[in-house]
Amino acid sequence: MAPDPLDTASISPSKGHIECKELNLDIDFGGIEARKKLERRLLWKLDLHMLMLVLIYILNFIDRNNVGAARSRGLVTDLHLKGQQFATLLSILYVGYIIMQVPSNMFLNYIGKPSLYLPACMIIWGVISALTGITTNFIGALLMRFFIGFVEAAFFPGAVFLISKWYKKDEIGARVAILYCGNLISNAFGALIASGILANMDGVRGQAAWRWLFYIEGSLTVTVAIISIFLLPDFPTTTKWLTDDERRLALKRMEEDAGVGDQAETESGGFGYGFRLAITDWKVWWFATLSVAQVIALSFVVYFPSLTVTLGYNPTVTLLLVAPPWVYAVIFTFVWARHSDKTQERFFHLSISNLIGILGSLISICTMNTAARYLSLFFMAQSCSAHVLMTTWISSTFARPPSKRAVCFSLINALQQLGNVAGSYVWPINWGPSYRYSYATVIAGYVTAIVMTWILRQHLKTLNNKLEKGEEEQGIKVKGFRYVL
Repeated sequence: MAPDPLDTASISPSKGHIECKELNLDIDFGGIEARKKLERRLLWKLDLHMLMLVLIYILNFIDRNNVGAARSRGLVTDLHLKGQQFATLLSILYVGYIIMQVPSNMFLNYIGKPSLYLPACMIIWGVISALTGITTNFIGALLMRFFIGFVEAAFFPGAVFLISKWYKKDEIGARVAILYCGNLISNAFGALIASGILANMDGVRGQAAWRWLFYIEGSLTVTVAIISIFLLPDFPTTTKWLTDDERRLALKRMEEDAGVGDQAETESGGFGYGFRLAITDWKVWWFATLSVAQVIALSFVVYFPSLTVTLGYNPTVTLLLVAPPWVYAVIFTFVWARHSDKTQERFFHLSISNLIGILGSLISICTMNTAARYLSLFFMAQSCSAHVLMTTWISSTFARPPSKRAVCFSLINALQQLGNVAGSYVWPINWGPSYRYSYATVIAGYVTAIVMTWILRQHLKTLNNKLEKGEEEQGIKVKGFRYVL
């Protein structure tokens, strides 16, 4: 594929810009050692505040996936669900998710107040989640699920965009991995919480246990949302609890990371400027397509309790068995993303994770042995790390301007929900308990993602060669921006 000049022009620093950066680096913050000390303090402060995003993401996925835990504990019977109606309850959430993501991130970039915007959305989806417990039929539950997705759409692309405003490309992988671990932890401990509520709350105040599941978890979400208003950071230019030196350093770090400033030096249009840049960049659509394939490969996540049912244990033990594979996945994802950051490599890390997922799927296709199938769940769960690495790859590929980056995150994340819509129908009950056709579909998703990421890597490698040649022609000796491969 021939490289597009626009892919390199907007991020190529001038010789004068780099020389100026070199001259000012030592004196801006009192010298190199003083700067390092200030940077450590800034990152420590940021990391503590950003941890709130992990807790929010845990609750985000618990509220999204609690319907899966309630499936076998009375929800289907009480709502009189038939045929594919349960799968439709799962998929309708992503319709609202798709609609809202792009305008939400554009609005977030415009107002610059994630500490208010994200918690406000969280309060709304927590209330809607709790109200799901009062529904009595398919239509009522369908409407609740649609609006949960509509409001939840603000969180993940908004959180990743917020992280990208603070961390450099050799730091962002680990931070996004920690954020995504909230998803994995929710799969583990969401099942533990659900098992406790479903086992002990049935009949309390005349309500079914699955209704209490929505009441309790929705109320918890609202409580945490109110607390997060006081803890979440805004953007570097709008966060109030930074000192002047910390603010200047935060902005300087992002300028150095891409060889050009994050806002003033790259924004030259109005409210729709970033949107126009994003939709005319073919790499956005390539990422979106391969993300759909990756999400279909991960469609087993919401059906995980149904897969542990095939192991043959009672309902409480079945939910408890959900936790260990996800605890392992959390550890693997964090370590793997850290290694990817240190080596500044994405493709091989992503592909290895997917290959292990393929192995797990093949085991489940080939045997009904309880131990082997449970082991396969560990292999499949770790493949969620591929999704983390893809998200960090997006951040480094669409570095500037921030308005474009905001749209890229949200547009790609929105379109990949088509994979979740399709994935909701990949695991019908009549394909169980072996689910061989489901696992075959998952393998096809893994393979497609591996092939498409390899093609992307080759194109980015070509762009890096062009950037290097441009620096040589300008006589620039300091290595500037490079796409991460």
